[in-house]
This record gives sequence, structure tokens and C-alpha cells, in this order.
Amino acid sequence: MRIAITSDLYYPMTNGVAVFAHNLAKGLAKQGHEVLVICPSFNGRKHRVRRDGVTTVYLRSIRFPFYPDQINKVPEGREFLGLPLPRLAYRYGLWITVDPYPEVKKALQKFRPDVIHNQTAEMVAIAVRRYAKKNNVPLVSTGHAYPDNLTSQLKFLRPLKKPLDKVLRAYMASFLKHSEYATMPTEMAIEDLVPKNRKRFNVPVEPLSNGVDLAKFGPGQAPMRIYRKYHLPKDRPIVLYVGRVDPEKSLGQVVTAFSAVLEEVPEALLVIVGDGTDRRHLIDLARALGISESVKFPGRIMPPDIMEIYRTATLFVTASETETQGIVLIEAAATGLPLVAVDAGAVRELCQNRRNGILCRPQDLLGMTEAMVQLLQNSKLRKQYGVQSLEIAKLHDLNRTLRRFTEIYGEAIKMKEEQLLADSGENEKRN
Repeated sequence: MRIAITSDLYYPMTNGVAVFAHNLAKGLAKQGHEVLVICPSFNGRKHRVRRDGVTTVYLRSIRFPFYPDQINKVPEGREFLGLPLPRLAYRYGLWITVDPYPEVKKALQKFRPDVIHNQTAEMVAIAVRRYAKKNNVPLVSTGHAYPDNLTSQLKFLRPLKKPLDKVLRAYMASFLKHSEYATMPTEMAIEDLVPKNRKRFNVPVEPLSNGVDLAKFGPGQAPMRIYRKYHLPKDRPIVLYVGRVDPEKSLGQVVTAFSAVLEEVPEALLVIVGDGTDRRHLIDLARALGISESVKFPGRIMPPDIMEIYRTATLFVTASETETQGIVLIEAAATGLPLVAVDAGAVRELCQNRRNGILCRPQDLLGMTEAMVQLLQNSKLRKQYGVQSLEIAKLHDLNRTLRRFTEIYGEAIKMKEEQLLADSGENEKRN
């Protein structure tokens, strides 16, 4: 099968969409499919690369300075007379396309896909939808985001957040609706975005996990080189977070709750892996709380080291309320870690309360503190939850996701063929 994967966000960016699209492309190519990826370039210039059996067409792009690119380290904020200056732009801004249709059209005409799988709802998606409609190419769309992922990040939008969220929610639903087949990572994400009466939606919408390669993530002991490389102690329990360090991840709540954890478990260490716009604030918060020595920020860690970083941890924690699934939660569960999270978004499908972790109410700092303390002090409970995490992770094997998407592509192709036959019949009747 000839499959085109299109996205405004792609590897080596570190977010769920980029990581999933990259895993999907490599996995499908490994199965023997011809795979083309179309995404913005990370240098502004149009070019083409073939790697791991996947051809990637990078479109001409420009920097969007109000959002970091999630590739380069976010530089420290500037100060004036000891006071932090408001950040208006980022040196390493996100690369975006402005008018991608001509390049998208040329790439797709050359590749002649049997099906297109769209991952985002931005400029590339608009061009792809236009091409698919004009050329009768079956289109599958996956929704990965909530409006909050954007409006919480861009500070200049915050005064308009509520009405803008409403508009974006309607647009994201429309993005799914203009496809032959739509998916989202969890049933809860679908319920939040798609109208309750799905028959009126006219398009099949299926929950399908982003998946994780369980051959790469699993329980075990991290090698000493990882502890040495990232200056991690072997004799202290580690509370781990992995992911973007941006405002919508609510990591300030984690740091604040952890300061109270130290009163009960003073030897504990909080390790926040990742980079983002909130990193400087969190470092300052840890200093203000007097816990800088117990909070580490090793920055962005990539494979294969990231797999080993999970193995250094005692438990995994997140306070994010905007997850449509959360690949890092799957990775943590696949490593056999107990989880502490908030009951918001689609998190409860991965962190199942009192089965493999503890769910807290959003913004419940006391509840989060108590959850972390309980797991840090109870090795029997950690082991019990860890075993269940492994069981839950089995349902999110990337190979299962790849098999199902291959079936969905076939269904989308058939649906498009039936639609064209029906349209042809209608035209004959009119003539």
C-alpha cells in the first residue's frame, strides 16, 4: 500500500504528535508499505530525505517565534535590574508553512498515494484536505490535541482563551469530519470533541491508541553509565516526569506538591526530563520553595537513553489536564512504574485509580502530595501497581496500532470507492 502521512509537527520535535507520526511511518515501512511523510522543514528550505525506509518531503517554512520548536534548548529568559523581562519571542521558533498547497500537490502527485493519513489540523492539513477532495484520494484523520494545548501556550491569546477554545474545538471536530475515517487516541478524547450523537457526525470515529514499541520499553535496571551521565543517585527514590515543560503541563503543581513530599520522605528526588517555556519558572519555584537540591532538570533526553531513564525511577507523576492520551504515560506503564496523575483529559484510561496508580482531582496539591508519599513509603503497593501497569501497557503495543491502522486504510479506500460509484450513479440518473 502507498501511504502518505502528513503533519505540521514531526520528529525530531518532542511532542506526542511528532513522536507518533514518526513511529507510525517507520512501523508501516517496516511492514513493507511505501511511506511518504510531508511536513514543514526545520531550516526553511524545501528538501527530501530517505531514512528507515521512509521518504520525507520537507516543505518550505518560516519561523513562528511565539512558540518554541521543541528541538533546540529554550534559552534562559533575560533580566533587567534583576527582574525577568516578558518573553515576546523565541530564538528557535516553531517552523510553519504559509502556503503549502503547491508543494503538497507536487509531492502527492509524484507519490500517488492509495490513502493519506493526516495528523494535525493546521496549514498542511488544509492543503492536504483540498488535494484529497480534488483528486478523490481517501483521507484518514487523527485528532491528537485539545484547544488548550495551543491557547495555554501562547500567552498573548490568554485574554481570548474561552471564546477561542470554543472556536478551536469546533474546528478540530470539523477537521475529523472531512475524512473517510477518523481516530483519536482514546474514547474519552472522542467524547470531549465529537457530538454525543455520532450518527450526525457522518464519519466513523474510532479510539485507537498511539501505541509504544514494547520491545524498547520494559522493566529493568538502568546501567551505571546513565546514572553517571545524568548525575542521578542510585540510593534515592526518584519521582520522574518526562515530556514537554510547558504551562499546560501544570508542572508547577508537581513541584509545589513535591516540596510537601520532602517533609515525609526527605531523601526523595524529583527529576523533570524535557524542555520548554516553563523550565525557568520551575527552577525559580524550586529555589523559592527551598528544594533546589531535591529537584533536577536534566533537559531533553532522546532515545536510547530515555528508555533507561524510566528504569531509574520509583514512580511517574504528571499534573497535565490536557492529554488526549499521553505517550509518556504508556512508556512509564510499559516500564512497570506506578503512576500519579490528575483525573482530567483522557488520563484515566492509562492511570487507573487504585489499579496501577493514583488519580487526584485537578489542582489538588494535598491529594498529589499524599499519593506520592503513599507510593514512596509502600514498596508492596508500588510492586502491585507496577505489575498492573505492565498489563495495561500491553493494550497499547505499537504493533497492534499499526495493524489496526492498516485495516482502517483499507476500509477508507473501500468507502471512497463506494462513494465514487454512488456519485457516478447519481450523475447518470440526472443525465
